Amino acid sequence: MSILIEIKEAWGWVGIEPQEVVIENEFGNLIVKDFDDKFWRLCPEDVYCEIVAQSIDEYNTLIKDEEFLEDWFMSAMVQEAESALGKLESGYKYHMVIPGVLGGEYGGSNVKVAPLLEIIRFSGDLGKQIEELPDGAQIELKVVP
Repeated sequence: MSILIEIKEAWGWVGIEPQEVVIENEFGNLIVKDFDDKFWRLCPEDVYCEIVAQSIDEYNTLIKDEEFLEDWFMSAMVQEAESALGKLESGYKYHMVIPGVLGGEYGGSNVKVAPLLEIIRFSGDLGKQIEELPDGAQIELKVVP
């Protein structure tokens, strides 16, 4: 399945109509351009997909912002993950087993390697399930084989 179809199926509920993946990082974060020339950030570890720039001009400003760049490159986490898990194979990314939004640790044994398409699918499904829960709500995760 193509990555654009996977994004649409997993995250279409937020309103994204993906046209192009502009850039991706080692943790499966994506910047996606839609058909209205808006730019979205899909962030699996924090389980969101939202507009980060309304135009190419806003996007060009965003990618020069130091705070955004530090968050985007996740250098310390990537270094730690690479040391513990090795270099990534094509189509695979590091990911947080328990996403940060659910209290997962940003690093250590909470980081594993998985196919990017599975990371997109899982985060979109989880995001849809928790979207209307208030901060601090109790949840129960069930792993179904």
